[in-house]
Amino acid sequence: MKAFILERYGDASGTRLAEVRDPPALGPHEVQVRTVATGLNPVDFKIRKGKLRMVVPLKLPSILGSEVAGVVTATGPGESRFQVGDHIYARAAKDGGGGLAERINLPDRIVARAPGSIGLEAAAAVPLAGLTALQALRDVLKVQPGRRVLISAGAGGVGTFAIQIAKWLGAHVTTTASPQGEALVRSLGADHVIDYTRERIADQPRDFDAGFDLMGGESLREMFRVVRPGGTVVSIADIPEPQTALQDLNRGYGLAALFWLASFKVRQAARQAGVHYRFLFMRADAPGLAVLAQLIDEGKLKVVLDRIFQFSEVAEAVAYLESGRAKGKVVVRIAD
Repeated sequence: MKAFILERYGDASGTRLAEVRDPPALGPHEVQVRTVATGLNPVDFKIRKGKLRMVVPLKLPSILGSEVAGVVTATGPGESRFQVGDHIYARAAKDGGGGLAERINLPDRIVARAPGSIGLEAAAAVPLAGLTALQALRDVLKVQPGRRVLISAGAGGVGTFAIQIAKWLGAHVTTTASPQGEALVRSLGADHVIDYTRERIADQPRDFDAGFDLMGGESLREMFRVVRPGGTVVSIADIPEPQTALQDLNRGYGLAALFWLASFKVRQAARQAGVHYRFLFMRADAPGLAVLAQLIDEGKLKVVLDRIFQFSEVAEAVAYLESGRAKGKVVVRIAD
């Protein structure tokens, strides 16, 4: 089968579209999926660059791709929630990847039925970004009606889901966007838009109950200063802290200690501002995917697609995502 593989860490020259072995025989409670489409995410090129080697250890060569939508073609031994022909979507296991391939084996515990109201190409854009937004806003920040939430980079892949999920939870949403992205984020429900080409987050009143950082760096530090004392800022773009190792990755205290050292300065900045800092590495979550599918089918959550590339164009697709120009999600069509 064809797959987009990582042969060595570094720039794009370490990846290529290649013929690889078919997936192995299915184990108990696994399903084999014919991949129709795969969504791309910044984590994919961060893995390629080797930035996540401690978090996502891979045995190279390895198939890239973190989320998938497709059709079940076989089920393994034991009872399964799925049957051949079911349309499914999933966030692939963190240590596995494999979404950028014509077929993939998945544990059925991380798989959910795809939304019925949209095609599989759109469904492929949902799992990683949608679950990230849902887990950050609902589970960590515990957003409730009336809360004021600040979300950076609202026109991006995670941002487009985050605005809508925060509104679904009843929040008043402020986000950052360029003039070109303002119409999009307002159409998704943003109540106030900060034009980052002319304004700074730090210039906003300190009246936010929570912050969801999708940029890292100076944007995160400014967010600390506008979230009310005692509030929490969740980031998916800066430096992991100890809870990331213990709660999100289920790893031991050794990795937690490394994250404690690496995140010392950012945690210190949060303490000085009187807020809590949490880095989130989302988890595969079939019940969460079921919630997202229901929201999509009820018309409460819109999937924003920027571009759909053919499988033969996968290298160009990754380069386009890496350029930072995408509004919404970039998807690769693997098959009809």
